[in-house]
Amino acid sequence: MSGRTHARACPERTCLGCRERAAKGDLLRIVEIEGECVPDPRGTLPGRGAYVHPTLVCLDLAVRRRAFPRAFRGRGPFDTAALRRSLERGAG
Repeated sequence: MSGRTHARACPERTCLGCRERAAKGDLLRIVEIEGECVPDPRGTLPGRGAYVHPTLVCLDLAVRRRAFPRAFRGRGPFDTAALRRSLERGAG
């Protein structure tokens, strides 16, 4: 062995709101359950995931751009009220 240590690659995802790439751990995973966008902070819920920065600004941008129907490959609009409440509680 050469004695070199290999740096682990950190997975990156793109925020649906601001479209910036960030480390997966810095973003909030969101899944769609029965037409509702649900936060998945542990990343264990089944289904297709979408990622946003955990801020209301990025959530608002994603909603305005209609990014959730594209990300979930489904017909929208999706209800984001529970997601908004979760982010407001986290920010407060």
